Amino acid sequence: MVEPFLGTWKLVSSENFEDYMKELGVNSATQSSAGSAKVNVIISEDGDTVTIQTESIIKNTVISFTPGVVFDETTTDNRKVKSIITLDGGSMNHVQKWLGKETTIKRKIVDGKMVVEYTMNNIVSTRTYEKV
Repeated sequence: MVEPFLGTWKLVSSENFEDYMKELGVNSATQSSAGSAKVNVIISEDGDTVTIQTESIIKNTVISFTPGVVFDETTTDNRKVKSIITLDGGSMNHVQKWLGKETTIKRKIVDGKMVVEYTMNNIVSTRTYEKV
């Protein structure tokens, strides 16, 4: 189920990401630099463990998880969250919860591209990645 996501992906378009980061509570200096940063995402699998490595000029992060199992995550903007990632109907659904707040990150493959939809409250950002 995770197989279509495996590989290295580069960010090619981003819509409304600064508004999404503002909704998360990210400071404005970080919002503008993160919104324009070149980002690569590497997704790999080793047995039951999936790893998502995100590389940018701002910060590199790595999360490893077993689908369907809650894990502790420190986000790129240093939030300490409880996360769960599930695979459902061709989507990789990532839910982060912290301090009574919640955001979702939904990854799906559309026409060979990875489309990532970030949602918090009524703010939605869409970022598209192409396989390298």
